[in-house]
Amino acid sequence: MTRARAILILGAVVALLAPPGAALAATIGDEEALARRYAPVVRLVEQTEECGPGERYLPLEVDVLFEQPTVALRGPWSGTDLVKIGPAASDLVGRYEYHLDYPGSALDPGCSYELWARRITGDTAPAVYAHVAGDPGFPGRLALQYWLFYAFNEFNNLHEGDWEMIQLVFEADDAAEALEEPPVEVGYSSHEGAERAGWGDEKLDIVDGTHPVVYPAAGSHANKYTDALYLGSSAEAGVGCDDTRGPHIELRPDVRTIPSDPSAAGEAFPWIGFAGRWGELQRGFFNGPTGPNLKSQWTAPIEWAEDWRDRSYAVPTGGVLGTGATDLFCSGVARGSKALIQLLKSPGPTLVVLALLLGLLAYAIARATWTPVAPLRVARRRAWGQILSSSARMYVSRPRLFLGLGVFFIPVVLTITVLQWLLLQLIDLLGAVTGDLAGLFAYLALVLGGAITLLGFALALAATSRALVEIDAGRAIGPFQAYRLAIGQIRPLVGAVALFVLMWIVLTITLILIPIAIWIAVRWALFVPVIEVERRSAREALRRSADLVRGRWIRVASLVGLGVGIAFAAGPLIGSILIFVSESSLALLNLIAGLVYAFALPFIALVTSYVYFDARTREELEPREVPDELPAEISLDTA
Repeated sequence: MTRARAILILGAVVALLAPPGAALAATIGDEEALARRYAPVVRLVEQTEECGPGERYLPLEVDVLFEQPTVALRGPWSGTDLVKIGPAASDLVGRYEYHLDYPGSALDPGCSYELWARRITGDTAPAVYAHVAGDPGFPGRLALQYWLFYAFNEFNNLHEGDWEMIQLVFEADDAAEALEEPPVEVGYSSHEGAERAGWGDEKLDIVDGTHPVVYPAAGSHANKYTDALYLGSSAEAGVGCDDTRGPHIELRPDVRTIPSDPSAAGEAFPWIGFAGRWGELQRGFFNGPTGPNLKSQWTAPIEWAEDWRDRSYAVPTGGVLGTGATDLFCSGVARGSKALIQLLKSPGPTLVVLALLLGLLAYAIARATWTPVAPLRVARRRAWGQILSSSARMYVSRPRLFLGLGVFFIPVVLTITVLQWLLLQLIDLLGAVTGDLAGLFAYLALVLGGAITLLGFALALAATSRALVEIDAGRAIGPFQAYRLAIGQIRPLVGAVALFVLMWIVLTITLILIPIAIWIAVRWALFVPVIEVERRSAREALRRSADLVRGRWIRVASLVGLGVGIAFAAGPLIGSILIFVSESSLALLNLIAGLVYAFALPFIALVTSYVYFDARTREELEPREVPDELPAEISLDTA
């Protein structure tokens, strides 16, 4: 008999002779030993003063919430139904669609949550909750998870309570086997999904040979492998910046191991059976989060790991882009998020402001000349209001044509997605790219997408201009034929778009030149119909557009800008309404906004085309040259 076989037989005999519960105790002991061995080192962005910048919240031990007189258990389904003040952990067991409520307003947090969290934790050490789990669909692989709970989330989607986690994957059947081998990979949760790293990857910092280092982003707590400024995105949270840049404070949280056996877990940690939300009930994505036990990775951790992404993308904070561009992007997203929060928090004042803006618009509409509405005979002068009314009349009189032009724009969006995906795959082929370099590639993907979008818009505008000429001549034309005719001018269109994008990038790298970029963009706003109607080259079309706009900059900017504003605002406006009346995710709202934009695109093209015909007609009929002498209209002869 071999030695290995003898050991197996001896182990089986010992297991049979062991008292009841000994096997469970051994399993729990192995899980606790595994959890202690690989406990993470947490490096938080340092906060140098109370209520100041930096990370305000430490990963806390959730027991400090229970029997706490400032915490309420409310529900179900309603934010006003009070179940109990200061609930115990056992009060949460089996509660579905109930929620915990902390003192403060999630949409107007100020510093209240920070002060409250600091008060209730007192001298309690930061904690992390470990959990060992297998996956029935992936035998021979085991997950070790560490869950961190924060009192508040300060990303775009402000909400009470925040659960984040990291996961280590072993090639093992149980904790005892995992103690014999190192992990094969790790995943750090970051908004939706997680980012993958091999155990020996360069981006993964390991302390003392077994403790992975994690950098939670200030406010959002998205877990990262390095300190940088990252692009963060989520269907629930939108797009923003995750900042893990130092200086840091380093924590080694106390490890609390939740047994893999459900009965033992429920006995040791009753709150793990809570099926409600760990924060205040709010609209949509401002809702408190559900707990670990309701996440897909709790019971199917390896299946969840199959969808991990390979990297996060840092926003370049120096070099070619400069800190100014970074600050503009991050602050712009933050302002947009605050505007949405303000709308949800105080709809009254926000609606008053909107009413004032609508009043000003109504005044402008009342003062403008809208009639006669004559969409045909395009080569004529039209008043400001007549350009908009003629564009609208043309659209509604031929919906199949212009909706068709919008539908053809949808493949452009799909092309953008595919090309950006291919660029990111190229990064994978080149190897691990992280930090600012990865951010630069992400920026290039963004520029590529913007350039293709502009080219797609230019092609749609060219097709619209061609359709107007054909309709005006009494010839039948459909969307496919209009695009086919427009493609005949694809070379100058591509050239002009390239020059336009290059100008925009160069001038907007620094904030100072953004007004100049806007001024030039309006001067070049008519280059597409110039190319399509006058058959000009790229450079000639840009110069010709500038000539047509000269002296009419405000007129062109207001008309084209209003058309673009209507198209861009229609989708988000519908999405904002859906936020109030439904629980739709941002992914669905973005899809709806994209479809609305595609159908509104022909209206922008019509307005721009009519502006071009108006400017060209005025230039030919109203010469702008001022003569050196004007004839006298009265006699000054005193003789």
